[in-house]
Amino acid sequence: MRANPVKAQLAAGGRAFGAMVFEFFSPGIAQICRNAGAQFVLYDMEHTGLSFETLKTQFAILRGLDVVPMVRVPRGEYHFIARALDVGAMGVMIPMVGSAEEAAHIVACTRYPPAGRRGAAFGFAHDDYQGGDVAAKIAAIHARTMVIPQIETAEGLRNVEGIAAVPGVDALWLGHFDLTNFLGIPGEFKHPEYLAGVRRIVAACEAHGKAAAFLASDDDWAREYKAYGFRLYAYGVDQAMLQSALKHGLDLLRE
Repeated sequence: MRANPVKAQLAAGGRAFGAMVFEFFSPGIAQICRNAGAQFVLYDMEHTGLSFETLKTQFAILRGLDVVPMVRVPRGEYHFIARALDVGAMGVMIPMVGSAEEAAHIVACTRYPPAGRRGAAFGFAHDDYQGGDVAAKIAAIHARTMVIPQIETAEGLRNVEGIAAVPGVDALWLGHFDLTNFLGIPGEFKHPEYLAGVRRIVAACEAHGKAAAFLASDDDWAREYKAYGFRLYAYGVDQAMLQSALKHGLDLLRE
């Protein structure tokens, strides 16, 4: 069974850096991210229309690379979480987690009985179609699987300490746009209430040995949130980076 070095690195107090993919589900995107130095690739299913069939192909490509496959599922429901794991995800991000009870349910969906409720299918994509001792496989899968609730609602922020305390939760990912929306201050990322929420998320993670996580869309965001104490990062939005680079080049040609 392949291990998850990102999970091990974070558990030891370190940082991990990768890419989040929203648009470019091409055969080469995994290798491109690896060449750029990404330790993980996190694919988005919440906002993109990405199918499990396409995701399975992406994970198959990642199987030959030293890059951890992860995905944001549409919601924290069993059929999304278990299917993502079965096609090869080593980490699942779940949007809009509001309570410790919800987080505990999500963790249970990633664990086999008696620790959880995940259905058994071995010799499939998630274990690289290999045979072997089932009990050893289960232990290895539990050890490598990352669970990443997103804190992006007022309810989730109110309950963030309880969510961070749930066994099996590895990181809390700040959903910055949604959090400002739910706080009634859309897009106001310098608002005192939003910044207090950011600090509260980091403090909850530090108190319970979890990693605070964030998508930095540019250099300024990266520096700012590193200073807050975040330890798990993705950089940029793929289509925005292409558009920005292309615009720069076209403007240069026109000049």
